[in-house]
Amino acid sequence: MSETLVRSKPTGKERHFKPEELIVSKTDLKGRITYANEVFLRLSDYREKEVLGQPHSIIRHPDMPRCVFKLLWDEIAAGHEIFAYVVNMSKNGDHYWVYAHITPSLDANGKIIGYHSNRRVADPKVLKDKIIPLYAELRQIEESTANRKDGMIAAGKALAQKLSDAGLAYDKFIQSL
Repeated sequence: MSETLVRSKPTGKERHFKPEELIVSKTDLKGRITYANEVFLRLSDYREKEVLGQPHSIIRHPDMPRCVFKLLWDEIAAGHEIFAYVVNMSKNGDHYWVYAHITPSLDANGKIIGYHSNRRVADPKVLKDKIIPLYAELRQIEESTANRKDGMIAAGKALAQKLSDAGLAYDKFIQSL
């Protein structure tokens, strides 16, 4: 059985991994980690026994907008794949950016039985020019309401409006960067 972990505060220090490396993890339907490869473990600074059975949010960085995770979970729960830029946080509070591709895992009957995520190095220019400013704006909206749920909904609406104004669905927006 997995142990309960205490989360660190962000350090502001960025970790990096090689462009040829791939971070891989798998979760059950509830988002609990069932597999993490060596690159995941090295970057997150967790041991395998620490992460197995833990929610994938164990590596969630507080600067990551909740509305983006809601969109992500809605898409994969509906059986769709999704690409997203995500900032993760290691055990000691360091962060690392990834370009994630998340897909549902299906059984022989096509029923979703879990989720599979492959993450690559995120393009620093895309992060600096597009993603970091967008995520900061979304987080500001999320934090401007009386409660977290209302904030997430308001930021989700703001993101949907930006995408609508650009004439793009979320996946097309991400792929256009």
